Amino acid sequence: MLERTVRPYLTISHFLRNTPLIRKMAAINSVSDALDPANAARSTLKLENTEKRDTLIKIEKKYQRQWQDSGIFNAVAPSTSDAPLGSITSADLHKKHPKYFGTFAFPYMNGTLHAGHSFTASKVEYTAGFARMQGKRVLFPLGFHCTGMPIKACADKLSDDVRKFGQNFEGYKDEQGDGSELPPAPTQAETKDDITKFTSKKSKAAAKGVKLKYQFQIMLALGIPREEIHRFADANYWLKYFPPLCKRDLDNFGARIDWRRSFVTTDANPYYDTFVRWQMHRLKEMNKIQYGSRYTIYSPKDGQPCMDHDRTEGEGVAPQEYTALKLKVKEWAPEAAKALQGKIPDSASVYFVPATLRPETMYGQTCCFVGPKIKYGIFKVSENEYYVITKRAAWNMSFQGVFFKNGIFPKDASELMPMAELTGAAVVGTLVNAPLSVHKEGVRILPMDTVSPTKGTGVVTSVPSDSPDDYATVTDLAKKADYYGIKKEWAELEIVPIVDTPSYGNLAAPFLVKKMKINSPKDTKQLTEAKDLAYKEGYYKGTMMVGDFEGEAVELAKPKVKAQLIQSGDAFEYAEPNGYVVSRSADECVVAYLGQWFLNYGENDPAWRDQVLDHVKNDLETFSSETQNGFEKNLEWLNRWACARTYGLGSKLPWEPKFLVESLSDSTIYMAYYTIAHLLHDDIFGEQPGLLNIKPEQMIDEVWDYIFCRREISDELLKSSRISRSDLETMRREFEYWYPLDMRISGKDLIPNHLTFFLYIHTALFPREFWPSGIRANGHLMLNGEKMSKSTGNFLTLSDAVSKYGADASRIALADAGDGVEDANFEETVANQIILRMYTLKEWCEDIIKDPSLRTSSTDKNLWDSLFENEMHTLVHHAYTHYAATDYKVALKSALYDFTSVRDFYREALAAASIAMHRDLVTAYISLQALIISPIAPHWADYIWQEVLEKPTTIQNALWPVVPQPEASLTAAYIYIRTTSSAITSAEGQQVRKKSKGKSTQFDPEQPKRLIIYTASAFPAWQQKYIDLVKDFHDRASLEDKSLNAEVGRMGEGKKAMPFVQTLKRRIQTGEDASDVFDRKLAFDETEVLGQMLRGLRKTVPKCRGVEIVAVEGEDEGKKRGRIVRSEGEGLGAVGEERELLGAAEMAVPGGPTFFFENV
Repeated sequence: MLERTVRPYLTISHFLRNTPLIRKMAAINSVSDALDPANAARSTLKLENTEKRDTLIKIEKKYQRQWQDSGIFNAVAPSTSDAPLGSITSADLHKKHPKYFGTFAFPYMNGTLHAGHSFTASKVEYTAGFARMQGKRVLFPLGFHCTGMPIKACADKLSDDVRKFGQNFEGYKDEQGDGSELPPAPTQAETKDDITKFTSKKSKAAAKGVKLKYQFQIMLALGIPREEIHRFADANYWLKYFPPLCKRDLDNFGARIDWRRSFVTTDANPYYDTFVRWQMHRLKEMNKIQYGSRYTIYSPKDGQPCMDHDRTEGEGVAPQEYTALKLKVKEWAPEAAKALQGKIPDSASVYFVPATLRPETMYGQTCCFVGPKIKYGIFKVSENEYYVITKRAAWNMSFQGVFFKNGIFPKDASELMPMAELTGAAVVGTLVNAPLSVHKEGVRILPMDTVSPTKGTGVVTSVPSDSPDDYATVTDLAKKADYYGIKKEWAELEIVPIVDTPSYGNLAAPFLVKKMKINSPKDTKQLTEAKDLAYKEGYYKGTMMVGDFEGEAVELAKPKVKAQLIQSGDAFEYAEPNGYVVSRSADECVVAYLGQWFLNYGENDPAWRDQVLDHVKNDLETFSSETQNGFEKNLEWLNRWACARTYGLGSKLPWEPKFLVESLSDSTIYMAYYTIAHLLHDDIFGEQPGLLNIKPEQMIDEVWDYIFCRREISDELLKSSRISRSDLETMRREFEYWYPLDMRISGKDLIPNHLTFFLYIHTALFPREFWPSGIRANGHLMLNGEKMSKSTGNFLTLSDAVSKYGADASRIALADAGDGVEDANFEETVANQIILRMYTLKEWCEDIIKDPSLRTSSTDKNLWDSLFENEMHTLVHHAYTHYAATDYKVALKSALYDFTSVRDFYREALAAASIAMHRDLVTAYISLQALIISPIAPHWADYIWQEVLEKPTTIQNALWPVVPQPEASLTAAYIYIRTTSSAITSAEGQQVRKKSKGKSTQFDPEQPKRLIIYTASAFPAWQQKYIDLVKDFHDRASLEDKSLNAEVGRMGEGKKAMPFVQTLKRRIQTGEDASDVFDRKLAFDETEVLGQMLRGLRKTVPKCRGVEIVAVEGEDEGKKRGRIVRSEGEGLGAVGEERELLGAAEMAVPGGPTFFFENV
């Protein structure tokens, strides 16, 4: 246990003697109250009566202790004595001893787990539980991620807070407006214009605002006692504090985790450190890690690259590369010339520098835009060269060798001062030379209100032939030249065709603006759509019409034109973040061009990329097309990734120890480390040796090679490592048994980085048979239909959820939340309702198992018994199918909601018939219910299993129940009963509602009545052609609704034919033999089934004096006859008596009875 600071007791007299302390403490307490962690959940559901919940939680705690004490989740691979190494392949070993190995992304140790973590973890949980029931050995491990900047940056901020305010922050004075809420980071999709790059929306990042000014306030909001916060100024303290809390919360959740295999990352664990160094060594030897200069997101304050996990805002934002064009000033506008007099040499070359993504269209420049209200600087490049751009763009360029040379970067903006500053309005009218433009005499600088100062350089070159925005603006400028203070002819230079497209001709922008009826530059929505259409059409289908590359496809010509411009000195490369990025040290990031170690992902190693792509397309199970497509698109655009940094926590880069391995690069194959972690160390820090008593220094690179099947054992290896042959073989057995990883479950936001890196490195370092088998991506978790947010009070930690609802109710609500890649929703009302449901079901199981009135005779079985048993078997098979497909929401429906529903059906049917339930079936129900819900709700299931059913061992070791396949005849009868009963009660209810509204009714529902049910033994002649139609579609293996329904509609009797056709389809789809359906045979005796329903219907329908079943028979003198075949009640005709047929009888068909109410 970690030491806790004991808070001293202060007396009233102490406070009276220390009035300044009162004021200080009041200030800090006001902050403390505002940042009370309970406030994060203030908008969530409040529970009042918790007696039932507390009872269930007491049960949960009992079984959690039992599982932990027994070590039941400690996974064991077959030993080398059972199956000697080399005597059996790993594939055959898996067939002989089936296994499941599942993981989710290890959580970062800068806080406790929230409900979103548990949502992802629950997917591994349910699958692990189901795999155990399949007889598989199951490994579900979890480590603790500590690598990177976040912990170190927070620790450093706390050090500053302690220096400012004292150890317990008693010097802090409450500040009004501690910091306004920052806007969410733009998503990549919102900021990126380059259509050739893959887009991944970062809803998680975009959903969060930042409002806390000091780090100690954030710690208070996390629930850390104020007296303990100063300890977190030591980064290592975080590694000791949060992992135990993570374990506690997951244990309370009932997670089936093998905690022996846990570890912290970074060199805090020397064993894991050797593992990271090994993989970096091998990747460098394979030329997968290289050194070179490239564009990267960079923090000037930190002096290093800022990768995804180093950011508080802007996860997923990447460098956007432009072509920066140099438009030389030929003649300044009068106001600008006057303002610049004496500030720059007369002989100097001054350039407006627009940044473009479309260099191939520069032949069509007719003007250059600036924002009239934007302030521009004139920045000195050299004695004779100056650039006109925004300060933001100049700051970015400072890290790309433009203003500072030889890899020297400025420390702050004071090192980059403009020679002069002008508003955009002052430079309007300036004549500039536009490289490549057909207008050789020059083009004018013109105003454009929509120019953004936070994107590009603030200078925008205009190509109205291919840019709808530009065309709309120059058209508007020409119409309102006097209003804008320009000469009309400046906006009316000839628009020359540059690119020919098949859809929009050779002037795509004018075509689209006119077609989409865009009247003004203010029509932003239509212009955005038009811009997208023009860009895609031009890039993918366009052909160049001018220049040195005339006749070439735009896609091929674009890089050539760019290279030509750069080579001629008319342009240079420029890059900036394609969104707002803030580092963990609160620094706004730029793009730097610098030398760094990087993993050579992407187009620079096409063989590696194609190897991963082939695995994704042909071998990897992704469980959804969205995930598959996400990987394929990401692999198309993902490029080199910086894998080293100088600040933070981590393992040192082996060949250059001044660098640390970056957090997304030391966490690509740690799943392999899980396989042997328990053999190496007995605690998460590696301070105590594990089962094999191996020291960290013995884990040399060659040992890792052997464990991971990259080499074989040798005398040299035994000597250099000083590890015995048997121990080496034991470690290798663990790896080759548990690998490949069967399922990796992560949020969809990790597809663009971690999950793709995970695939890359696995394919590089391991033999193909050990490449990942499956990746399941899920959406983020909403809470009560809204994004989780501490600021709105709509937030739950995992600890909150389990304390509030209990483990099983939380787990069931998480399963109910959803399964796809779209965002799921944890409904607290569902969790609360589950408490009552599970408590009530528990009590029913406890009571019914002791009920002496239950029938026990093995020969005393009726239709309801058979239907109940058959439906239980059906749902067991359905649940199995859904669990196997990882569709947990529908698995829950089959395993709980539908399963209790069929019990209710059985119970109510027998109660109506005054028959007791059968003990064998009740016991089977309780047993099956416990088994099939146990992957999701194991605590409740184990209680029922051990204490109600009195089984000798835990349900965690029980296998999935083997039950017969359902009988189609019984399934059909069950559906028939449910459908018929529902139709009858609904019809009666409809008349009640009509009468309550004063409308006329077919009978008085409040008076005594009789129910007449009509059955038919033969189908009407008109139905034959529809039977033939359905048979034809069935023979073609296509009962698809759309085309079948269309054909029914064309046959002209849709109103009466459509319900009939749907009935035929349903019968086939529920398992009835198709030949019986098409031969007009029911799978059950309809009259017998209705006879069994009579007593129940009479009880169900209010004031029902009796029920008659009337069989519709053949015609007699042109009229159909009816005969009573069954009856129940008072004042009814005798069986066999003829009945006059009413209108409803005409519509009766086999399996589709009709009915009629009449007052008596």
